[in-house]
Amino acid sequence: MLTTQYVTGAPNWIDLGTPDTEAAVAFYTRLLGWEYQSAGPDSGGYGFFHVGGKTVAAVGPLMDEGASSAWVLYFQTPDADATAKAVREAGGVVRFEPFDVFTNGRMGGFTDPGGAEFAVWQPGETKGLDAVRVPGSLAWTELYVPDPSAVRPFYQAVFDWRVEETPFGDATYIVLSTAEGQEPDFGGVMPLQPGDRPHWLVYFEVADSDAAVENARELGGEVIVPPMSVEGVGRFAILTDPFGARFAVITSVTT
Repeated sequence: MLTTQYVTGAPNWIDLGTPDTEAAVAFYTRLLGWEYQSAGPDSGGYGFFHVGGKTVAAVGPLMDEGASSAWVLYFQTPDADATAKAVREAGGVVRFEPFDVFTNGRMGGFTDPGGAEFAVWQPGETKGLDAVRVPGSLAWTELYVPDPSAVRPFYQAVFDWRVEETPFGDATYIVLSTAEGQEPDFGGVMPLQPGDRPHWLVYFEVADSDAAVENARELGGEVIVPPMSVEGVGRFAILTDPFGARFAVITSVTT
């Protein structure tokens, strides 16, 4: 499960790139109960979402011409430059070279061989998200690529992830966890539907998935996958915000 005791390869940050930060802030604060705080006049429009005073996500304007609105998932690394080298050697693409974000940390952006984009965060003063798995925060992650088995060697080479195949109805679900074993699991891999684009999907914990879906519709979002229940997991739905950024909501089964 996700924790804030970050180890190498664990998800440690998420942010939203959007063409209209003001409208996106209005959507997510009303949907997930977030509070917004600007990162300051030198941040280029970047800001943070909080729940109970703890940072759970961030948002900023799209920087590249023609870029689509999307949530970006970051993984912990002790050395962003070494990760960039590992990405290249394993057949991935470096979208932008690692760079320092003031004294907060160092980040780099990549694309895996299946076409899904992701990033890494090398902590400085900012270690990562302050809260996960509580209502309004990151609860799960999922990778959608055309051939899940084809990207496994890439991520194992870059992050040394552990991979386990588990039955999921008539199919097999690939569960991901970090090499150190300090987190039992943090995400999964699913085959991409025809016509869709490869992507990492972030799940947000909510008290009531059905109510969140109706709220999202009223706020201008769209439903990609309506609410459905999975035994032992919870009830979830996949949505897009008004600008097309995809995300999911889940009401997890408590144990």
